[in-house]
Amino acid sequence: MAEPLWTSAEIAAATGGKLRGDAFVASGVSIDTRSIEPGDLFVALGGVRDGHEFVDEARGKGAAGALASQAVLGSAVMVDDTLAALERLGEAARERAPKARRGAVTGSVGKTSVTQAIMAGLKLAGRAHSSVKSYNNHIGVPLTLARMPSNTERAVFEIGMNHADEIRPLTRMVRPHAAVVTTVGPVHTENFPDGETGVAHAKAEVFEGLQPGGVAVLNADDRWFGLLKTEAEKAGAEVRTFGRAEGCDARLIDFQGDEGHAVVQARWHGQGLDFPILQTGQHWGLNSMAVLLMLEALDVSLSDGLAALGSFEPLEGRGAERTVTLAQGGFTLIDESYNANPVSMASAIATLGARKTAGRRIVALTDMLELGPHAPGYHAALAEPLSDAKVDLVFAAGPLMQSLWDALPSTRRGGYAGTAAELAPLVARTAEPGDVVMVKGSNGSKAGLIAQALRSLDVRPGEAG
Repeated sequence: MAEPLWTSAEIAAATGGKLRGDAFVASGVSIDTRSIEPGDLFVALGGVRDGHEFVDEARGKGAAGALASQAVLGSAVMVDDTLAALERLGEAARERAPKARRGAVTGSVGKTSVTQAIMAGLKLAGRAHSSVKSYNNHIGVPLTLARMPSNTERAVFEIGMNHADEIRPLTRMVRPHAAVVTTVGPVHTENFPDGETGVAHAKAEVFEGLQPGGVAVLNADDRWFGLLKTEAEKAGAEVRTFGRAEGCDARLIDFQGDEGHAVVQARWHGQGLDFPILQTGQHWGLNSMAVLLMLEALDVSLSDGLAALGSFEPLEGRGAERTVTLAQGGFTLIDESYNANPVSMASAIATLGARKTAGRRIVALTDMLELGPHAPGYHAALAEPLSDAKVDLVFAAGPLMQSLWDALPSTRRGGYAGTAAELAPLVARTAEPGDVVMVKGSNGSKAGLIAQALRSLDVRPGEAG
């Protein structure tokens, strides 16, 4: 069993609950029996399916005990509200690690990748903790806190939102020493009557939880920089900037990407700094600047930060590349299928355009979701960056992508289908040796099915075929 994380007495004290059954020691915290580990505390949350229905399954998989609000078999700490109790457990974890320096990451694009890149640097500097996957909402943030060991020296938390007033309680829970807003764009705009302005104000909520004298890391290239800077300073933050303009603390000079890697040329607090990274997306020029500034604010050396960026590989569905071998040769698959919005789409398309290839540049795109009434226009507008990037063939799926399809010249049309599942075989039949094929779309529009179909073409021994 892993190191003890919580005793049942500590859980009861933190949550105001009462122990029923035998005392226990938990080595982790879980809300999902599909990923539970032996020794975990199982938190029975409400939802479409009540978590109390799964307590017996959790016990069968080795759960040490449960956090519950209804009578269950086995050892449990009983509380009135399990979500509120999880929040209190997270806050208790924060309080019992008073020396841990905490960072928070939010923004319209790049939260998960930037969070995990920061974590790579934190791990090189000492005992570190972070969000897993995209655990960034009203459940994921307190869960990540509750999993934080008491001897943690540094931690980083991803904080997301779909509506206003979602980040505020989460940042006050984390109470970060440093917070970064990667960028602000037209994402989730259907939930904001004032559109992107509302998104910017919602992202600025992250500064309200900053510790006194905390650091706000801001993108000086972002059109909402002035608003974010004002809100950060209102919260008492020290502002540090990244961008391409003179005067930035971390200034991007140039980004040269090639197959599987890139070289970033920068000015770091006025001094020249060139370094390699294992990313090819052009947005990683600015992302790497943000990562280094956050690591600096969390007391991580520049050398550790550069080492982390130099070995940090693209996450699955967020720019991961692989060669798919066919009988006659291989093509390159760039998997951007986890998420998409107008900002990340434009960046990914521009990156593809800068890519040298012996074959064709092909994209398979699915709907960008939660864009509100302007969604068709955002999709149609992708025709211009696709032209600028000299993309040879465009495949599109979904009702919103119909607007892009209609805006494309016939010479660039590869194929259209109503769903990703219907489009996948069309793309798979088209890919040839030497091509570079990028798949991108919102997770909800199932772009991953297309990437999966392309991976399945691989004929190498031991690979899916």
